[in-house]
Amino acid sequence: MDTFLSSSSSMVVRSPLPPVRTIASPSKVYSAAARFSSTPSVNGFRRNHLQLPRPFTSSSVPKFSIRCGAGVREIKESEFQSTVLESNRPVLVEFVATWCGPCRLISPAMESIAQEYGDKLEVVKIDHDANPQLIEEYKVYGLPTLILFKDGQEVAESRREGAITKAKLKAYVDSLLETISVA
Repeated sequence: MDTFLSSSSSMVVRSPLPPVRTIASPSKVYSAAARFSSTPSVNGFRRNHLQLPRPFTSSSVPKFSIRCGAGVREIKESEFQSTVLESNRPVLVEFVATWCGPCRLISPAMESIAQEYGDKLEVVKIDHDANPQLIEEYKVYGLPTLILFKDGQEVAESRREGAITKAKLKAYVDSLLETISVA
């Protein structure tokens, strides 16, 4: 017999058909699980079990932080002038965010570039959420964003947005360094 349950005590419908599923009321869709009840349990587990999505609570939201390896340094707005604009060497700036998956994806490649090009180039990270003035000033619309600075100025056509493989990142840095050494 099929039974439809509702949060309202007055709404119970009975049918001669075998049970198909139990559905929670729409107002409690995130607090209850809908289960297919027509199949028996196997080894203690119910087959065809459907778990509805639940909203994140503050204790269940994953916490990430910006981690910098050897050669890569995280800077803030207050350090941007002295570290990037007044640097004697070219500086590759990576704008990232803790919640950005592609940012975490290219992080090892950025650390590798920082170590490999340490004598020619400085690599820094800037947290998108903690530095809104820099984000606005340099019009960072996508993450991660890479911008090369030399002599206090953004190098023309050096801006790159989105994830990139290590090989393409190396080719990108090589072409930028060649461009600024010719100029």
